[in-house]
Amino acid sequence: MASFAVILAAAGQSSRFSGHRRKKPFVDLKGRAVWIRAADHFLKRSDVCQTILVIAEDDFEWFHEQFRANIAFMDLTVVTGGATRADSVRKGLSAVRPEADYIAVHDAARPILTDQWIDQVFRAAVEHGAAIPGLKITSTLKQLNSQRCVESTPDRDRIVMAQTPQVFRRQILEKAYAVCRNPATATDDSSVVEQTGAQVHVVDGWPMNLKITTGDDFRLAELYLNALPKADGLSALHPFQDEKNW
Repeated sequence: MASFAVILAAAGQSSRFSGHRRKKPFVDLKGRAVWIRAADHFLKRSDVCQTILVIAEDDFEWFHEQFRANIAFMDLTVVTGGATRADSVRKGLSAVRPEADYIAVHDAARPILTDQWIDQVFRAAVEHGAAIPGLKITSTLKQLNSQRCVESTPDRDRIVMAQTPQVFRRQILEKAYAVCRNPATATDDSSVVEQTGAQVHVVDGWPMNLKITTGDDFRLAELYLNALPKADGLSALHPFQDEKNW
């Protein structure tokens, strides 16, 4: 069985996340921190050999004090990030154990997943070497000029909105970050890999796999927690079973 290491990116500044005292991965989402909800999806998997959380250096001491009890019971590697997302992922890569065949990078601010969704992108990565979830666009898109007037209408059938986890054969991702010429402009790991000429396969993404960026996103995430499909079917709709099958 292929072995996966997972890097959870949580070192951003959360500049667009207002109304909360803490950065978005550390905010309580219905009784559990956002990053814990994200991490739990991977910590419980038998094919994941390591889960790495990358946090900002200025959060390091506070994080360990705040989440000491959680960390004590989690097989989690915590490392400090860098000035950019690419720098942070690089630091996460340096902590990956030798036994990992594949590396998945997931936004710690995306807490809403299911085992089935992860299975899909993991299988695609094993088959193709690199795979990401991409959400189909249902609205008409407009390309604007510098005066914010419509310049063109792109074909939405050939455009998806990239999500995470993004999963790569270890050698592919490590090579990409080793040769990346302009990491500061990389907004996701696929764009780093694409610079090497490697093909990245896309599986259908999931509308509820939202990245919490704003306060409105957080309120949506609260609603989505109750709407996620659960293994127990209708019995899992009981209001006190929020934590079951997560």
